[in-house]
Amino acid sequence: MENYLGELAALGTSLSFSFGSMLFTFAGRKIGSINVNRIRLVFAAIFLTLTHWFTLGSFFPFDAAPERLFWLAASGVVGLVIGDLFLFQAFVIVGPRISMLLMSLAPIIAAMQAWIFLGEKLNAGQIFGILLTVGGVAWVILEKQGKSVHNPKYGQGIWLGLGGAIGQATGFVLAKNGVGGDFSPISANLIRMSAALIVLWGLTFMQGQAKQTLSTFFSTPKGMLATVGASFVGPFLGVSLSLFALQRIEVGVASTLTSLPPVLLLPISYFFFKERFGWGAVVGTFVAMAGVAVLFLV
Repeated sequence: MENYLGELAALGTSLSFSFGSMLFTFAGRKIGSINVNRIRLVFAAIFLTLTHWFTLGSFFPFDAAPERLFWLAASGVVGLVIGDLFLFQAFVIVGPRISMLLMSLAPIIAAMQAWIFLGEKLNAGQIFGILLTVGGVAWVILEKQGKSVHNPKYGQGIWLGLGGAIGQATGFVLAKNGVGGDFSPISANLIRMSAALIVLWGLTFMQGQAKQTLSTFFSTPKGMLATVGASFVGPFLGVSLSLFALQRIEVGVASTLTSLPPVLLLPISYFFFKERFGWGAVVGTFVAMAGVAVLFLV
């Protein structure tokens, strides 16, 4: 069993993000996606701070170099504030299945950005994987049998999901400048989360919406529980498992196994959200996931 701990952790990551997206969707429909984004940053930062203290002996990586702090903070603002602002609203409009499928484009967008801005090369196999993923995602989006296409805001939800993928990808590329050497991934994640928390709540106080956000949160028990649960399952448990997986197995295998939420969300969306979709959506999802696997494994 110990020989497969990395693979099991990677699969656990996909399960965590799948259930996390389900809970975030439920919470967003109860208390609003903007409120969910604000509150979950608070709880995610608390969970990460405690983990940092237990594992590394301090509440924050105060010894991090200024340049490292800058890039990780920028990554947090772009990925966790801007990107997730789009993603959480996409959850509300088109649900977790389509939203997470669109998020499978994030590694591709990041690879393209790294190719353009960082000079990283893409081989023929990786380009094929990109085309396969894009084709699979397009197949699902254009699939006509599901009820989701009758949603008058469906197109808006698609663009919001793409905005979330672009935000996550850009945040990942920015973070690459701040995670070099032997710097702890937990420390890096805490810096990103803390920067996002400061910026988003700074804007919240400037807009005079802090009281309204907290009032909505505490007056909606189901939304409150879903937000706290999602904050633990997704940003904390999911990220922790993914970091453990990266330490145990190859990056390609870990990235592929952690990219399975769109597949796992097929039954979850069908039974929990009563979403109905045709076989084209199922096949398109597997095609997109195959493209992600090709991208990371070739």
